Amino acid sequence: MGRQPSGNILDIIKTVRQLGRQPLEETPAYVEALLNSDMELEGLMPWSSNYTFLVKLTHPILTEQLLAIYKPNAGARPLWDFPSKTLHKREFLSYLLSQLLGWPKIPATVLREGPHGEGSVQRFVEADYEAHYFTMRGDLAEVGLEFQQVALFDLIANNADRKAGHCLQGHDGQIWAIDHGLTFHAEFKLRTVIHEVGDTCIPDNLVQDLNHLHGLLMNSAEFTAILGQFITSRELKALEQRVETLLQSKRFPRLSRYDMPYPPI
Repeated sequence: MGRQPSGNILDIIKTVRQLGRQPLEETPAYVEALLNSDMELEGLMPWSSNYTFLVKLTHPILTEQLLAIYKPNAGARPLWDFPSKTLHKREFLSYLLSQLLGWPKIPATVLREGPHGEGSVQRFVEADYEAHYFTMRGDLAEVGLEFQQVALFDLIANNADRKAGHCLQGHDGQIWAIDHGLTFHAEFKLRTVIHEVGDTCIPDNLVQDLNHLHGLLMNSAEFTAILGQFITSRELKALEQRVETLLQSKRFPRLSRYDMPYPPI
């Protein structure tokens, strides 16, 4: 696995946001709160395969308490195909990639110490928990841009676990993507429920974002050094190759039933 994160997590987030093709606005204050707040366990989240806690965060910069999802490294069950003690880093790297691209919407995520040791801490999204990809996708003939963004992100990150329930609809209608621990493997691992985009053109604006990402991967020592803190050199090379393949085809690949996660929801 890549070396342990040595830089300040907040500085890393700010740097990556500024490297985007359209740099994002100032990093929200709640990102600092996620990193530095006092953390109080509220309870285990149901239906999670690993230990996943709802936590309450308090910090002087917050006007009210902030809820978050804490996934301690110590609570992750061993997997045969992913290196142990790495899923929390992959969660964080997925957030970083979304900040660089400007899509999809992934709740703010940091790495920090908590009551059960180091883990990922992600802002909790208030959502309609009856909604998921299959209820939100609409007309199968034309999947909306937000789900095209999620689908393309999953191809870039090699997401092995895009279940329908990993797409949330906030109370404001915003689509959020969560659960990105099984990402960035060097071997093809894509498992997703978003098959409707298969064999269709990637929208031009997303191709432009891909081009920008490819340029950074090829030419920015600063960017690749950041990535190298969280994934291996082999995984980084595979990421470069996936982006190159997508740029060559400019199409979403056709998927088969073997590329579906289980359970799908």
